[in-house]
Amino acid sequence: MADRGTGWRALRRGVALGLAVTAAWGISLTADLAGVGGQLKSLGEEPALAVALITSQLGELPGKEKGLSGWRRMLLKASPLLEQGEEAVLQLRAGGGGEPPGQEEPDMGDGEEDIDKPDLQPSGGDGIVEMTGQGKEGSQYLRDGGVYVYNRTGQELDSSLLREGTVDVPLGEGPQILIVHTHGSEAYSMTDGDTYEESDPYRTTDCAHNVVRVGEEIATVFRAYGFQVIHDTTLCDYPAYNGAYDRSKAVVEQWLERYPSIKVVFDVHRDALVGSEGEIYKMVSVEAGEKVAQVMMVLGTDAGGADHPRWRDNMAFALSLQQNLVKGYTSLVRPTVLRKSRYNQQLCPGSILVEVGGHGNSLSEAIAGGRLWADNVARTLLEMKG
Repeated sequence: MADRGTGWRALRRGVALGLAVTAAWGISLTADLAGVGGQLKSLGEEPALAVALITSQLGELPGKEKGLSGWRRMLLKASPLLEQGEEAVLQLRAGGGGEPPGQEEPDMGDGEEDIDKPDLQPSGGDGIVEMTGQGKEGSQYLRDGGVYVYNRTGQELDSSLLREGTVDVPLGEGPQILIVHTHGSEAYSMTDGDTYEESDPYRTTDCAHNVVRVGEEIATVFRAYGFQVIHDTTLCDYPAYNGAYDRSKAVVEQWLERYPSIKVVFDVHRDALVGSEGEIYKMVSVEAGEKVAQVMMVLGTDAGGADHPRWRDNMAFALSLQQNLVKGYTSLVRPTVLRKSRYNQQLCPGSILVEVGGHGNSLSEAIAGGRLWADNVARTLLEMKG
């Protein structure tokens, strides 16, 4: 009897949906077609309405299956409006909000602790998805004007935090900027003719093809603006990935002791974003007609319990750069991220971890994005120096 009742309910829903579609078709024959078309188009652009309609006609949201199937899909195809909402329904089922599901780093008490190496696999050639990371209202985002900060500390924070801290980067004579690479062997997709010998998937010790090449592009831009830059090309993650932050800490401490004039430290990385189905996300922006990799700044805090008394000053410095970046470009920078770990940023209040693109981007996109980022940052640093 239960099967028979379910069948009758399915039939009634099918008939109801068929009558609704027929009614809409009949109206279109007698009404102003342009007006009706415009109204349907506007309705189709409301995913919430489409989700509600699907739910009312087809029952509750599907369970763990990947999509709608059987008679549900047949009925769905009968209505462009309902079909418009299918993607939103599946995102709700997956618990997603339309953002790339980033590969999570383990929660760490300190930036010097080891980080598990990401298990990256080739996409198979057609699994790279382009995304543009942007801030949004609510959730874990803090906002101050056009600047968004993504709170990943696990602590309750509000936007008043973004106005705390003091920018303390007095740029005088001598070397002023240090660029290092905790994970220097990080590389990009070989999708634009750029090939390299892998030490691991999406990694190479060839510094002409890994993130060190991006760091050199950034250093070149800074030098063109008259800054004295030290670019340390040590691969702190090779041959052993574990302990990379300990080794990069020693590198930074060595240079700070040798040149106390260094007030800015950029640890340049590339991101890794992998979806639940193995798809690879590449973070892109179009600037002046050119597709470039997006750039993201990452800030450490004391949320993990490690001593980092001046992390708000690091944040104030990063946000002063972000303010000019969001004014200068359409979407070059992703929201700045706050995390639990220190990432060695306790060594200098002008320290920032910089992620240039992700492993789905090409090297040329990363170089282009890094160049634009550095050009804007250099002009901001000149203002500070003046």
